[in-house]
Amino acid sequence: MKTVRVRRLIRCALLVGGALLSAARAARAGAQSASENVPHGRVLTDTLWSQALGGKKSVVVYLPPSYDTQQNRRYPVAYYLHGVGGDETNWTTLGRIQLAMDSLVATGAPEMILVMPDGDDSWYTTWNVLITFDQCKAGKYSKEDPSTFCVPWGHYDDYIAHDLVQWSDGTFRTKADRAHRGIAGLSMGGYGSFLLALGYPAVFAAAASHSGVMSPMYAGAHPFQAPPRYASGEQPFGELAWAKNFATVPKVFGRDSTGWWSRDPARRLQRLVAAKGQIPVLFADVGVDDPYVDQSRAFRWEAERSGVPVQYHEWPGTHNWSYWRAHVGESLRFLAGVIAK
Repeated sequence: MKTVRVRRLIRCALLVGGALLSAARAARAGAQSASENVPHGRVLTDTLWSQALGGKKSVVVYLPPSYDTQQNRRYPVAYYLHGVGGDETNWTTLGRIQLAMDSLVATGAPEMILVMPDGDDSWYTTWNVLITFDQCKAGKYSKEDPSTFCVPWGHYDDYIAHDLVQWSDGTFRTKADRAHRGIAGLSMGGYGSFLLALGYPAVFAAAASHSGVMSPMYAGAHPFQAPPRYASGEQPFGELAWAKNFATVPKVFGRDSTGWWSRDPARRLQRLVAAKGQIPVLFADVGVDDPYVDQSRAFRWEAERSGVPVQYHEWPGTHNWSYWRAHVGESLRFLAGVIAK
């Protein structure tokens, strides 16, 4: 009797297992079929010469699904910046931004060209202390090969806002004007996107930050309390808790208030407002458990005090690719809504 019962249980298990396997295969087939029905863009890698850096840099580009078939069509461009320790491949290999863009297009979102440059650990600004290639190599500022990391001149803001934009407009069928350009990034790249958009408002119409280091001089309590408190000359700026994590910070920002304030996104925004300049449309998100969440809150407070709204979100998550993959579609949708009109 026990043998019969055991055989029945085995038979039942095999049937259930077979059913589950069939269901899994069907689900995979359905997902593959759905994926095949989504128009796909094309990802390519190229190099450009940067006069501002005095060298060549690699760049990854996403061309939307219709780019190769609609030869007379021009497209808006969104520039996506990586974080510290990253490179031009991060947004496609780790962030899967091309799949997010494909999915948005499949649901009716406007198509855009995406340009993802190699920004080293530059903070996307002109360094406060310019160092030679040999000094950079000897300083071991990165685990990356010095031949691709070090440059003769650290003018990374001009590299992005001038050289990269001109190269993109000259290489691809872009809509080559401010109204059709946006910039975004994560962490260091989120900082860079706001710094560049506010420093070059005639170039970029919109900026988006994911988990950006948005208020480098913030020295207030956690959680954020208004008004924000900032570091003063009594505390060496390079000794701020967040700054100790990054080898290039002393060279990029310097060691006094002049270098730090000049590279502060909120101060750039205030100067732009005072000059009655063109204000880019701004978007920022950050995880509620992100170590830089209070910096984003401080920037938002400063922006709203200046009368500039920020489309701002805090979602569950921290400072990692799981968060950025989950929310890159938000910045893509935001930028498309501004520059693809």
